[in-house]
Parts: sequence; C-alpha cells; structure tokens
Amino acid sequence: MPKVTQTSSRKSDHIQINLEENVESGITTGLEQYYFNHEALPEIDLESIDLSLEVFFRKLIAPLIISSMTGGTPEAHKINHTLAAAAQETGIALGLGSQRAAVEDNTLEFTFQVRQEAPDILLFANLGAVQLNYGYSADHCQRAVDMVEADALILHLNPLQEALQPEGDTRFSGLLKKISVVCETLTVPVIAKEVGWGFSKRAALQLTDAGISAIDIAGAGGTSWSQVEMYRANDKNQAAIAKSFLGWGIPTAESIVNVRESSPDMMIFASGGLRNGLDVAKCIALGATLGGMAGPFLKAAVDSVETTIQTIYNISKEIQICMFASGIPNLQQLQQTPLIKK
Repeated sequence: MPKVTQTSSRKSDHIQINLEENVESGITTGLEQYYFNHEALPEIDLESIDLSLEVFFRKLIAPLIISSMTGGTPEAHKINHTLAAAAQETGIALGLGSQRAAVEDNTLEFTFQVRQEAPDILLFANLGAVQLNYGYSADHCQRAVDMVEADALILHLNPLQEALQPEGDTRFSGLLKKISVVCETLTVPVIAKEVGWGFSKRAALQLTDAGISAIDIAGAGGTSWSQVEMYRANDKNQAAIAKSFLGWGIPTAESIVNVRESSPDMMIFASGGLRNGLDVAKCIALGATLGGMAGPFLKAAVDSVETTIQTIYNISKEIQICMFASGIPNLQQLQQTPLIKK
C-alpha cells in the first residue's frame, strides 16, 4: 500500500467532502440570465445535428470535458479509471486531478494512469501553477505529462483556496514569467484553469501574452472550494474565515465574456456550475469551445461506469435537443448564435 502523504490525505478529504456536504457557491453562474430563441419551425432534423469537433488533434464526439477532480489515493484510482472508461466509450475529454501527490511519491502514479483504459480520449495532465514558485520547473511539468501520456497540461490557479488552507502555498509573485517558460518549453499545449472563481479580463490577457493555448474559466456558481476548506478546517477560526468567502468569484457567464472580450482568439473551456446540456450550449453560444463538469460526473462515477456513460449521453442529448429547438444545425453556428439576456 502506498504511503499516505500530506497531499494524498488532503485529496481524500476533498473527495469525501464533495460527496457528503453542501459545497455549492453562494452565487449563481449567471447562465440563468440567458436563454435561446425558440424556433417552432427549425427546418433541420434532430438526427442531423453533429456535436463532434476536434481539439488538440483529438476528435471528440461531443463538446464535453470531465473536469479535473482527483488522484493520489486508492479511491481516486477507482474514480479516475471509471471516468476514463466512460470518456473512452462516449468520446469526450478528461481532465485529471492535480498530480502533485504523484510527483511527491511515485508509488501514487498509478492513480492517475488511465491511458491504457482510454487510448483515444483527449486527456489533460494537471499541476498547480503555484508549485513553480516552490521548486517545480518545466521538467516537473513534462514529467506530469509523460506520466499519463497526456495531450496537454493544465496549470491550475487557486490563490483563494491556497490562502484558506493552513498548509496552503501562497507565494504567487513572479508566477506569470514562469508560466511563460513552461509554455515555451513543453512538448504539448498548456491550459490555464481556475478552480471555481473565474477569470478577469486582466488575468486572461496576461495568460494570453504568456503563451497559454486555452483557458478553462471554472467560474463561480458551482462547487465552492472555500466551502470545502471550511468543512476541512480543524480550527473554528479557520472555518469562519473560509465561510466568509461563500459568495466570492466571477460568475461563469461573466468569466466567459471576460476572456472572449480581452482575448478574442483564445480557446475557452467553460466550467463552474454547469449542470446540464442547456448550460453547456449557453456557454458555447457565449464563446466557449467545450463545456466541463465535475460534480455530476463524480457522483455518477461513484455509482458505476454505466451510470457515468448514461450521464454523458443525457447531457449530449440535451445539447442536441437545445440546438434543434433553436434551429442551430452545428457547433460552428452555435458559437455565433446570440443569446437573449433577461
């Protein structure tokens, strides 16, 4: 049995809290402010609507990502393999959780290694960007990619979460230049990802200039990691501080618009509180390429591969029906469809 590191133990806490507690943000995604124009005469056939696309040279059957969640524990190993099997069957992308635990302890690498189970999927490795200020280099990033045979690397940004953890890493100064070095050095594209508080126009422009290939906005409105850290806190004062940030962050819809306006050519992955195919379709209409979810897939994966596959099919069908009822024949036109704002 692999030894339990501090990072591994924290990841186990995160899984249990997400499954057992109410960790929803105190604010909404902003997607509820938008709706599609219904067409009673769509002039297209439902079955003709094709949701497939290509991202980073991998073909996807639907514009979906299973957002980064976990790794580094035996329980996470099972979840990741379930998610990978479902992604392979349905042709969608998968983001792995932070691989820092496996960098610290190579006996935990197996908890992330899903390529054998899912040889054809678009797969993202993952490390915390702030670790570049704590001794990590582009070589560590390449190791994370090679460890799982990934198509791209996610560098996640989570300053608020780190500030709310007693063991948090909070030295974020000078990080942008190091991210730029990683982008220049790595053999695969680099994706910047928040973890649930979104991106401002300023941050999007900085990351664009640094050479990032895509931004996963992970806006506010879904899981609040301040709430997760509140439940995890052993000290009542630490818990009270975390609770204060329940309503923090840039809502998902606003964050998409921020990136689109500041960096028009940047590829956007939309996540943060998406719960169904209509949410995904709205995000694509606002300018995203893919929509990502974590919570719904985590709950499904704990049940079974079959439940996870069915969840993916249901979300894909919702996107397709949304496009059909709006008279939108393909994803390219969906990206150019103006939404009505309430």
